Amino acid sequence: MDDDEPVRKSLQSLLNMRSEFIIRTFSSGDEFLAAAQTLEPGVVLLDVHMTGASGMDVLTAISARDLPLICVIITGHGNISMAVEAMKAGAIDFLEKPYDHGSLINTIERAYDRLQKVGADAARVLAAQQSIARLAPREVDVLMGLIAGKVNKVIAHELDISPRTVEVYRANLMTKLHVRSLPDALRIAFAAGLVD
Repeated sequence: MDDDEPVRKSLQSLLNMRSEFIIRTFSSGDEFLAAAQTLEPGVVLLDVHMTGASGMDVLTAISARDLPLICVIITGHGNISMAVEAMKAGAIDFLEKPYDHGSLINTIERAYDRLQKVGADAARVLAAQQSIARLAPREVDVLMGLIAGKVNKVIAHELDISPRTVEVYRANLMTKLHVRSLPDALRIAFAAGLVD
């Protein structure tokens, strides 16, 4: 996104050489933000200085809205403090104009790699949360006891049920989570965010 049309067209021509990239251009930060919710996950090239919302404004908005976008900041007049601010706000890189085309492509590829990792991590968390959601409340209670390292007798005492009932809940939760070992069940619980 750049408010300078010749720069935008030049950048689009460069990126169109890569068939795996789907390119959309925006002439301003405001135009981008109006469409941001409808965009697929991707990489955003942001010029710092634009009319309306600046690149930093857009970067902050992307972060605040938790959009699945990885940002690269581009500027003709950068400095160290601006680069640090951009990185703290979530940018993957900060490039100064004129930038080397090879470096830009490498940065975009690195951003896509991160995006894929974030997507895979999000899918893993969602799958774990869906697995945990299949458990009955007492099964979750037993799982929480197991996470805390408690033996069946202690869990039974705390839940005011018999140790045999704890064993039944434990077997049921293992079946519902499609795991054979306690460490596998614990990995799902951690991935689902049941514990920090």
